[in-house]
Amino acid sequence: MQTILQITDAHLSPRNELFRGNVALIHALAAATPPDLTVASGDLSLDGADHDADMAFAAEELGRFPGPFLALPGNHDTGSHPHTMPRQPFDATRLTRFQQYLGTGYGLHDLPGWRVIGLNSEVMGTGHPEEDAQARFIIEALESAEARRLAVFLHKPIFITHPDDPVFDYWSVPPHARNTLMPLLEHPGLRLVASGHLHLHHEFKRDAVSFVWAPPLSFVVEEDEQQGLPGARRCGALLHHLHEDHVETVLLEPDGMEVPYLGPIRHLTYPRATS
Repeated sequence: MQTILQITDAHLSPRNELFRGNVALIHALAAATPPDLTVASGDLSLDGADHDADMAFAAEELGRFPGPFLALPGNHDTGSHPHTMPRQPFDATRLTRFQQYLGTGYGLHDLPGWRVIGLNSEVMGTGHPEEDAQARFIIEALESAEARRLAVFLHKPIFITHPDDPVFDYWSVPPHARNTLMPLLEHPGLRLVASGHLHLHHEFKRDAVSFVWAPPLSFVVEEDEQQGLPGARRCGALLHHLHEDHVETVLLEPDGMEVPYLGPIRHLTYPRATS
């Protein structure tokens, strides 16, 4: 049985000491029992979208995890669609910074009987040339998957309620970008879609596919800022056990894991949001 460690939303920066203890706790678990693959599903840096030092620090800290490592960007790493992040729209400069330290931002990794596909959710719907490149990558990855089962990782959930949800908001992939993902969602081998971004831990199934929202390594958000979103406000990581035809997901929540709320530390993280 193969295992994938998913870590997400570490929000690391050399400009503060926040969240490093939580990262260290999960790193210790990984060092003791190395997974077959670690996927870091976005918002690895506090503000790598505008601070080179944040991106470099996140890459150094997360690069300590053992074994193969697949890093995917989040909105705080590369910016995102200008509709949801007008102050930090996704662009070539921000993408290049991420790629300098953490790789392409999408890719695949094959394990026995499985294909792991990592995607850049932040380029989706933007019209940037990287979006077309990723769309071609998806088709090629599916065409060569053969009989493998599929596990897909990205920062933002593809949808919150259902794939046809027309709401274009901060929480999920833009509705007009989901057509590119339909070959994945409709693939008979798909068994897992795992994301981060929401700072909530939640899991639900659609047919044979498990949709999992991973908990953050950093902080949770007050309920009044996430009205209508299901899930538990916990910090930690996920370990995905790949069985022959399904995925078993286990929450990693070691002793000592801190669960800070954003409000009291906002001035140390994203002070612009207080206005």
